[in-house]
Amino acid sequence: MTAPGVRDGQDAEDLDVEEVLALVKDGNRPARPATEATHDPTATRGHGSLVAPSPEARHRKTSATSWADARIRAARAARSLAARRTPVSVALVDALGLVLAVPLTALTDLPSFDTSAMDGWAVAGPGPWAVRDEGVLAGQHGPAGLVDGEAVRIATGARIPPDTTAVLRSEHGRTDEKGRLHPGRDLQHGQDIRPRGQECRSGDQLLPAGAVVTPAVLGLAAAAGYDTLAAVPRPRVEVLVLGDELLTEGRPHDGLIRDALGPMLPPWLRAMGAEVVALRRLGDDAEALHRALTASAADLVVTTGGTAAGPVDHVHPTLRRLGAELLVDGVEVRPGHPMLLARLTEDRYLVGLPGNPLAAVSGLLTLAEPLLRTLAGRPAPEPYTLPLREAAHGHPHDTRLVPVVLRGDHAVPLHYNGPAMLRGIAAADALAVVPPGGARAGQEAELLDLPWAAAGIGACFT
Repeated sequence: MTAPGVRDGQDAEDLDVEEVLALVKDGNRPARPATEATHDPTATRGHGSLVAPSPEARHRKTSATSWADARIRAARAARSLAARRTPVSVALVDALGLVLAVPLTALTDLPSFDTSAMDGWAVAGPGPWAVRDEGVLAGQHGPAGLVDGEAVRIATGARIPPDTTAVLRSEHGRTDEKGRLHPGRDLQHGQDIRPRGQECRSGDQLLPAGAVVTPAVLGLAAAAGYDTLAAVPRPRVEVLVLGDELLTEGRPHDGLIRDALGPMLPPWLRAMGAEVVALRRLGDDAEALHRALTASAADLVVTTGGTAAGPVDHVHPTLRRLGAELLVDGVEVRPGHPMLLARLTEDRYLVGLPGNPLAAVSGLLTLAEPLLRTLAGRPAPEPYTLPLREAAHGHPHDTRLVPVVLRGDHAVPLHYNGPAMLRGIAAADALAVVPPGGARAGQEAELLDLPWAAAGIGACFT
């Protein structure tokens, strides 16, 4: 049953008793905490049961990390490993999306010789000019020099003959009946000639270490003489999908549901700069999870589901068995509060995502993105805000991440934003960071861009 005051598309399973009571108060004011029973999000696999919380669940709920601090911890956790990662030499064709490990320094002057900036004639001295029969094309070596009163046809990018005064554009010259070339306008010395070294000299720094390799960077590197680039290696990620109730094909039936995270997470992780080395489905099997985590050589293991305290939630017990260090155990964010971050060994990490799809997206952006960004050497995105066109529902105490579309200079909150829903995020351009208590229409909200919203689908999955 949907609680009174819950918007269409707001999944009631993400609301505990305290939230439901708060929503039915005038103005969505927080209500007095419930004392006899509470929705324990760590006691089930997200079915919204009202149960008495276990002592372990109470402890995790009270020790949850704020959303902002969780992101900071995730980024900081990866710094020591990032500093030890050895740069790799990558062919230009494979370098898109990587980060430069060393500055990009010009290996030659650009251009490496005086070149024509336009199709036209290379001319020497004042006009009119006698035109040579042969022309100068791009790629030709050592054209013969000109003498005053002489011109030669020249193509864009071709080497300028010695003693050339300027290049007369094709549209600015005409020939008379004797074949002599006349200028249609005044010609300045050096006009339409790109002199050697105009863009850079050999040894100049073109880009600093830490620059992301974009298509334009690939072009610049090639022009400057590079065949390979020294880059920060992509973080290696293994995805473990947990849950006996998940189907990999067909329609849901008989209590089984389709796995939405298996198809979604690998391309999303690649958009974050990761190399996804494996996607494995383990079901609810503690021993299989233990074996997988022990054997994995990935820099980061991402698990889905099993982060709560139910009878088949094996992530916490397995981490204890491995002696892992919990860095973040629960985050004050909705959806996705049971997420976690652990250090498995000195050089390996685990991000545990909740099993509900939008909750998993929340965990991905909260914990995996800062960690992977640091490992990949990528700069942190500049934070920005936009006013909300409509009010956005908020949790009484926690940050809330709400899918939005960008319309002009406003962000428009989308419905269908419950933890088990993907309909909102599938249409979204970004996620709005809604503070505790919600945000009114016109209020500025921080936005987390979705990588494909600005770059285009093909540009970000490299």
